[in-house]
Amino acid sequence: MHVKRKFGYARVSSRDQNLARQLTALKGAGIEKKLIYADKQSGKNFDRPSYKRLVKRLKEGDELYVKSIDRLGRNYDEIIEQWRFLTKIKNIDIIVLDFPLLDTRRSENGLTGKFIADLVLQILSYVAQIERENTHQRQLEGIREAKKRGVQFGRPRMKIPEEFNDIKDSVEQGTISLREGAVQLGVSHTTLRKWIRNFENEQ
Repeated sequence: MHVKRKFGYARVSSRDQNLARQLTALKGAGIEKKLIYADKQSGKNFDRPSYKRLVKRLKEGDELYVKSIDRLGRNYDEIIEQWRFLTKIKNIDIIVLDFPLLDTRRSENGLTGKFIADLVLQILSYVAQIERENTHQRQLEGIREAKKRGVQFGRPRMKIPEEFNDIKDSVEQGTISLREGAVQLGVSHTTLRKWIRNFENEQ
């Protein structure tokens, strides 16, 4: 018969960040140091070496502890998919120390902890999606208002040198190549070609 074990998982986004606070919390939850896995890697997906080793070790009935939900991952769609895999396929319990509602062992008024956690994750995912959309909308509105005030976006247009007309005539007459003309003006040949095209369109 399998003896239930308590595992911990910690993550920071880069190598110069410190895991100490998470490790202290996990040890405080009674998890042995040898059963704590940690990654120093982005949380954009679950392709992380320590996390993958941890998942291989998890057996039915085990418990997985993380300090906060964002230590598990950043993308809620992927978190939900991974959560379902762990709780329904691997059949383990997950405990998020900073968020008591995300504790699949608990039951409230006849509702199982797994059901409550699934519901909470769906709500968090929805809120995150709405916030992304609102942020994007605010950015678009800000750009529109800035353009009304005459703010220019993108790189400023390069000023055409005084020598442009002479170089353009030489290129068109074939006395120098487009690339040679560009070198004399100190620009790329694509820029010179665009200037010549714009000049002709304006005539």
